[in-house]
Amino acid sequence: MPQEPVSLATGQRSLADPAIAYPLRPPLTRGCPRTGTADLAYPVEVDYAYDRVPAGLFDQPAGPDLARWAPLLPPLPAPTLGEGGTPLLEACGVYVKDESRNPTWSHKDRLNRVAVSAALTEGAPGVVVASSGNHGASAAAYAARAGLRAIVLASAASPPAVQSFVRAYGADVFSVPVERRWPLMREIVDRLGYHPVSNQTVTHTGHPYGPEGYKTIAYEIFVQLGRPPAAVFAPTGYAELLYGVWKGFAELRRLGVAETAPRMFSCEPAAGGPHARAVASGAPAAIVDLGATDAYAIASPVGGHRGVRAVLDSGGGTVLVTDDELRAAQRDLGREGLWQELSGAAGLAGYRKLGAAFDGPVVCVGTSSGFKDLGVESPRTVEATTFDQVTANLSATPAAGRRG
Repeated sequence: MPQEPVSLATGQRSLADPAIAYPLRPPLTRGCPRTGTADLAYPVEVDYAYDRVPAGLFDQPAGPDLARWAPLLPPLPAPTLGEGGTPLLEACGVYVKDESRNPTWSHKDRLNRVAVSAALTEGAPGVVVASSGNHGASAAAYAARAGLRAIVLASAASPPAVQSFVRAYGADVFSVPVERRWPLMREIVDRLGYHPVSNQTVTHTGHPYGPEGYKTIAYEIFVQLGRPPAAVFAPTGYAELLYGVWKGFAELRRLGVAETAPRMFSCEPAAGGPHARAVASGAPAAIVDLGATDAYAIASPVGGHRGVRAVLDSGGGTVLVTDDELRAAQRDLGREGLWQELSGAAGLAGYRKLGAAFDGPVVCVGTSSGFKDLGVESPRTVEATTFDQVTANLSATPAAGRRG
């Protein structure tokens, strides 16, 4: 058996008050117990012995397997599926970090390598997740790889392709009304001992180790660009991704590896936008009414404090994008060879809508494959048996063209 990578994680610290610290174990999956109220839950984050980070850690190439960043991650006993090391590509006038290249075709693999490792460390019989898409499929895959059971509390409205994806890993999948998912998950945690890898609190806290997996996106972008970008635009649901990427760049600056850190921009559906509401009102987190949107992967009425911190601490901002703006960004990415699900195109849509100029490169995170979208099971096809039928139905819009 290979030796477990060495982690320099030392404990957990409250995002409400950094003076409040806890041991590294158990993971505080219901947020900071000393600062939470009936209306607001504050997350905790993992702290490290930063003075012991080995020199040269960021000199290595950005390849797969998060264990390459083990000193700055919680312990990783769960086996890898080859997550990470995703390409950074020039497209549509920006750099796109294409997270659809992960093992289950989404950024969630980074979170679940870390969260399922926590389940193993805690001796849990399995993991439970409330998800109708990427998170459920990823959690099921990493649980299967680690020899754990998985319960996925999903929605009947989730795409059939995604439901099949989840079941392929042997997970127990249940269709649960939205208002019952979090309460039912808490019961499963409390009565069966399953380890929760998604949220259980009134405002979002999620798994405290989750954003640690997302930090590795920042490490990779830094290695691939050779410098921090000027700005990062990220599709934002609960903002674990946004905060994780911000924390990674903040750590690079703290360690003296980089001199600057990018401005972070949350890109949410205009039908909701709890993080935009919280930032605009000065609140630590917000809950909003959610309207109709096809960007189901990031459609959430519930926000959390992580997204607010990432935006404010980085000097960034919030952007609300419509489904039409998302579709235009998705279409243009496709014409450059990158098929993102509608939610995954939110970064590019947000960058375009903001319309700001930056003194340096801009990175838009593309979170997941277009195979996860609603309606993918019903593609448009044109029948043809003759050359004339082919030429009569050729697309009027050419591809973006070859890059040098």
